[in-house]
Amino acid sequence: MESWTFPPAYDDTYFPAETCRYWFPERETMSAGAREAAILARLKEVCAYAYASAPFYRRHWDEAGFHPEQLRSLEDFEDKVPVITKAELRASQSSVPPFGDYLCVPDREIFHIHGTSGTTGRPTAFAIGRSDWNAIANAHARIMWGMGMRPGDMICVAAILSLYLGSWGALAGAERLGAKAFPFGAGAPGMTARCAQWLDSLKPAGFYGTPTYALHLAEVARAEGLDPRRFGLKYMFFSGEPGASIPGVRDRIAEAFDAKVFDCGSMAEMSPFMNVAGSAETDGLLCWQDVVYTEVCDPATMRRVPYGERGTPVYTHLERTSQPMIRLASGDLTLWTDGPTPCGRTYPRLPQGIFGRIDDMFTIRGENVYPSEIDAALNATSGYGGEHRIVITRQAAMDELLLRVEADATIFAQGPDALEAFRRDTCHRLQKLLGLRAQAEILPPNSLPRTDFKARRVIDDRAVFRDMHAQLGGGAA
Repeated sequence: MESWTFPPAYDDTYFPAETCRYWFPERETMSAGAREAAILARLKEVCAYAYASAPFYRRHWDEAGFHPEQLRSLEDFEDKVPVITKAELRASQSSVPPFGDYLCVPDREIFHIHGTSGTTGRPTAFAIGRSDWNAIANAHARIMWGMGMRPGDMICVAAILSLYLGSWGALAGAERLGAKAFPFGAGAPGMTARCAQWLDSLKPAGFYGTPTYALHLAEVARAEGLDPRRFGLKYMFFSGEPGASIPGVRDRIAEAFDAKVFDCGSMAEMSPFMNVAGSAETDGLLCWQDVVYTEVCDPATMRRVPYGERGTPVYTHLERTSQPMIRLASGDLTLWTDGPTPCGRTYPRLPQGIFGRIDDMFTIRGENVYPSEIDAALNATSGYGGEHRIVITRQAAMDELLLRVEADATIFAQGPDALEAFRRDTCHRLQKLLGLRAQAEILPPNSLPRTDFKARRVIDDRAVFRDMHAQLGGGAA
């Protein structure tokens, strides 16, 4: 089997024939039975390694009554290996700073340090060994090849180059692919206009960022007198937030730049983050199971759900050695399927991508609502200006949903009647989608701030009502 050992030992001079659809033809097209047998063999190696190297896993598995020698099937893995959570990783790093007692390599072997922003709670530090960095670069290059990118293409990385691991993974993949790496970055004042100017000048083939930033970039480019469709972009791939799999958002990006749009990305702890990613011919996200073993599980039981059903992804590294994640619960929501794909790869697929995080879900009058569903409805609404806020309030004892929505310049210029028709259309679409009443407030174009990174669009003001209610002697509502 092509270059599939543990620890991985990739030949950095290897490239498939440029006309080949697959980077590793055997690994990408093998039968489900053959792949599951290979994954089981790898899981035995990974679990034995983690048990011997990491007190974190040894402690958790001893408490659960699991030992790697008990693995005889993938069902054993599902039944006997407990899931781990981000909270447990943070607790480990708090007890054994800075990298936790799940670090499996000597400190001197650490090559890169990345991490979460730490805006809420303790930040999580990612310690990545040199061999892991090489494996990440190879995996990303291979998947970017599957999207259609080739050696010599210029690839613009327009995401924050700081602790955020997504931009660095895209950059490492571009370098391994033999592309012209263009690490433009993002985040500084005035940088978006300069990005548009550079893209117009250099005409790169590929672009990486967040969906929110791509739409913001298109707006800024037009304001600068530039046509994003003339940037020459062929491939745009995204992570960091839901969006590139949402039809309305995906189609707006594709139309704005005249480029093919790919969704990708799981979570930073699982880098290579493109272990779920699209290909040139297949919509949705493929689960590249020989890079990271993905199970879609019932959030309550953490048992795999049948194909065709919703659940939360649970991820296991098959190549990482420094901080391997073994059955890490993502907290995301998706639906998976299995069957023939246009590209011929035999991986399971997430046809609708990642819907969003389970903990991003909010409940309005008994209905569960995901912000990505509202994003999809608005992006499919004629006259939408590109930005909105979801405001949840409580009036008396009733939850209320208010959308502050920008109209585009054309609708806004048509006056009050057009704006009222747009407001009614917005409310109607949301009621049909969500099954509940929503109010809409229409705003002028460009009245809401844009972001170079992940959008935060939900404002839950119900806590304010509860506090006021309690101060008035009403107790908890």
